[in-house]
Amino acid sequence: MMITTPFPDLAAWTQALRALEIPIFRDSARAIAEMMVDDDRASGVAIGRLAESDPLLTLRILALAARHRSSRAETDTETAVTGVVMMGLSRFFADFEHPVIVEELLADDPTALAGLQEVVNRANRAACFALGFAVHRTDTDAEVIQEAAMLHDFTEMLLWCRAPQLARQMQQRQRADSTLRSAQVQLDVLNVELHELQRALMLAWGLPALLSQITDHSQMKLTRVRNVVLAVDLARHTQHGWDNAAIPDDLHAIGEMLNMTPESVHRKVLELDS
Repeated sequence: MMITTPFPDLAAWTQALRALEIPIFRDSARAIAEMMVDDDRASGVAIGRLAESDPLLTLRILALAARHRSSRAETDTETAVTGVVMMGLSRFFADFEHPVIVEELLADDPTALAGLQEVVNRANRAACFALGFAVHRTDTDAEVIQEAAMLHDFTEMLLWCRAPQLARQMQQRQRADSTLRSAQVQLDVLNVELHELQRALMLAWGLPALLSQITDHSQMKLTRVRNVVLAVDLARHTQHGWDNAAIPDDLHAIGEMLNMTPESVHRKVLELDS
């Protein structure tokens, strides 16, 4: 199913996207299919390794784990690896026997596939930056911070998969006028802001509370939230090169968080990005 016209409000968008299966990339689907017939290759760690580069697979695992979480569970499943371990391999594989494949879903729309890949590439770079910053800070939840950065823009990914015409319309508007605020473009095209839709979906799917917290920009006083947001901002501003006017401010803010000079931060992020 493709969404071609915007829904009127947040509730309708949430209901529609929640009802649609979360697709995964072909490479992930193939790797999972191979694990199904080779027990020696199948493990939560191996599946988690796949999820590290496929945000949509990570999102699907977390949503699936939340559905199967026991009411007696004392804590959330916070990462893809722990989600698979909690569910067990048989339950995991049952959900992935016939997944929706991104490349098949967008087979007739190569520009949508390119738009999605651009967001995924940015998400993976943000995750790399976020993990590097968290390790420098010796944060015990470094893996969750990495995952939060990777999933920071998952609603944009879902739009490219399920509402590519609307996603393309937003992209074209912002490319035509770089002064337009993203939130206003989203309201004009979708009748909802993506961050509101994302938080509603996280709640609807029962995603981990810690993951929800550290993607909440209103809690920037928390170092973990700043870790994620600054990593996401840097990945966005450097997506097309390192000459964006916002980058010096990014390096300064990251330096304050890590107790490093902007010059040292610059060297560090270049190493992380290599």
